[in-house]
Amino acid sequence: MPPRAKRLPACGRTFDDRQCTQRGDHLCEARTLHVAAFFAEILVHTKGRWSRTAFHLHDWQLREIMQPLFGEVTWSTEFSRYVRRYRLAWIEVARKNGKSELLAGIALYLLVADDEDGAEIYGCAVDRDQARKVYDVAERMVQLSPVLGARLKINKQAKRIYDTSTGSYYEVVAADAGGNLGHNPHGIVFDEVLTQKNNNLWNAMRTGMGARDQPLMVAATTAGDDPQSFGKAEHDEMQKVADDPDRARHVFVFMRNLAPDADPWDETNWYVPNPALGQFLSLQSLRDEAQEAKNDPSKENAFRQFRLNQWVSQSSRWMPMHLWDKCTGDLWLNPQWHNNELAGRTAYAGFDLAAKFDLTAWALVIPGDEPSEDPAHIQWRFWLPESGLERLDQFHDGKFTRWAKQGWLTITEGSVIDYDKVIDDIAEDARNFRIVAADCDEWSMWPIINRIADSLNLDVEQGEITAYRNTYDRMSPGMTDLMGTVKRGLLRHHGNPVARFCFDQCEVRHAPYDPNLVRPEKPERGRDKARIDAVPAAAMAVNAWKSREGAELYRSAYEDGQLMVL
Repeated sequence: MPPRAKRLPACGRTFDDRQCTQRGDHLCEARTLHVAAFFAEILVHTKGRWSRTAFHLHDWQLREIMQPLFGEVTWSTEFSRYVRRYRLAWIEVARKNGKSELLAGIALYLLVADDEDGAEIYGCAVDRDQARKVYDVAERMVQLSPVLGARLKINKQAKRIYDTSTGSYYEVVAADAGGNLGHNPHGIVFDEVLTQKNNNLWNAMRTGMGARDQPLMVAATTAGDDPQSFGKAEHDEMQKVADDPDRARHVFVFMRNLAPDADPWDETNWYVPNPALGQFLSLQSLRDEAQEAKNDPSKENAFRQFRLNQWVSQSSRWMPMHLWDKCTGDLWLNPQWHNNELAGRTAYAGFDLAAKFDLTAWALVIPGDEPSEDPAHIQWRFWLPESGLERLDQFHDGKFTRWAKQGWLTITEGSVIDYDKVIDDIAEDARNFRIVAADCDEWSMWPIINRIADSLNLDVEQGEITAYRNTYDRMSPGMTDLMGTVKRGLLRHHGNPVARFCFDQCEVRHAPYDPNLVRPEKPERGRDKARIDAVPAAAMAVNAWKSREGAELYRSAYEDGQLMVL
């Protein structure tokens, strides 16, 4: 804990500029001590083990945020007095580093201790519920403080705290509410800027601050996941100010983001985005979440965003490759290495043949005798037109040519996929396995889908082949079942190198319309040069298996053409 600040004789007693002998732009010690004393003598914590204890600012809060923000002053010829240098503050740290309590304390200081009659303090956020998160902390601080409780009144329904002695008030303002123009703010606390859909509320509040001597807007946020958002644009601008303070000398920036190339699993790096780590933020909680993120890449983005304060995309790497490698089974030297051992068994297919000029994939899942105990085998076929081989080799160190020579990839002549070759190869699988159902991408073109259906002796109209688009709702069941099969160790892929390449590069995008923790997802390429075709083909094959398992029991032997007549 930092040393106790100089005691305030009474709530609202303000600093006196005459106490300071320095002139020109400088750090005013009296102002710094005043704000530190307000926190220590007037405010208390409201939650957890620190509840009801004095709000002593930690050293990083005092020295790196509050001291420069409230103590640095500049002479105003307009008002013939020293005023705060900063009018806008940007605080960007990882979650659970005390942003809400710090914002609440700042709001109350600006309300009663900043020597401003008729102060209007606004708590802003994307919606009323978000805005209440800081307000509710401030309200509780008032209730637990004898000094503030005696001075301030609370209107719970209106979500307003007001000071009748100065005509000042603090209330919440939401971006989803109308009528945000016309305010005359002395102070603004803007919570979680990353959630703002646009700059409307930001601009409305910022432009209302011009009539005050030393207004202050404090924006606090965690990194977001939309590189095109308003929050990311502001983050980028604040980074420029941090690099060159002369760019906007009225803007204060405190940013703690872990560098993108830093090791996310190195605990020493966690202290950069988490200045409260080891104080009121548990190190063990981060260790637990880091372990979960290492085991499940779908959680890695959340760990990077909320715990490491890194701006990420809405997509995230999907497959934990160490779990994938554990599902290798016996290593095959080519796709048909031990096919004779699986021949004649029931199989389910998935295919994505939409890419005429690029990699095309077909997957077969062959379930074990006891699917809940015995692992399923999965095989792929890949085709690539020769015109695309040179380009992929250039980007991927000649891998595709090597895979073609080893038999894992079929190169077809010309500049587009030879669908006659594709259908011939699929027909060969139909002779070797009892394929009872298949899912495919609707963009594969219905004439090709029908030709494949004929080669498999499957009926599209009966649902034995199901075609659908690569949407969240349609792809999510297969993706979920495929991941579950891998995590339970019930898949054997036999080391197919093309498939591993695809799974290693596949990212997953979660549906933006579902706020639940388990959201629909679909695979996507993270980079233009990435190839992931094995993944949707496998997910569709697994979906065909899981959604229609048992249907083959009702197929007639006449339909299979396997009935022997004597």
